[in-house]
Amino acid sequence: MTLAEAQQTVDDWIKTNGVRYFNELTNLAILTEEVGEVARLIARHYGEQSFKKSDEGQNLGDELADVLFVLICLANQTGVDLTAALAQNLAKKTTRDQNRHHQNQKLK
Repeated sequence: MTLAEAQQTVDDWIKTNGVRYFNELTNLAILTEEVGEVARLIARHYGEQSFKKSDEGQNLGDELADVLFVLICLANQTGVDLTAALAQNLAKKTTRDQNRHHQNQKLK
């Protein structure tokens, strides 16, 4: 699925199942909650925190998909074409960081 297809799929889902988009501030709060859930799982899988009973059954892929879903909602409702935005962002990073990371001693 392309980013454009994902944006259309989420828009169709919202109009069919979600009634309407939550407002942008609500979606920002939801995005923050979802990123927190990703952080919690990563802290337990890859960090030093131990799992709790409430962490059982949670899947990192599913949590990342929750983040992506809300991010796509925000893009749709604010008129952002994620395909174009990502292409522009990668071009910016390529220009800015062309040599930066190769010269970073911490990465060697």
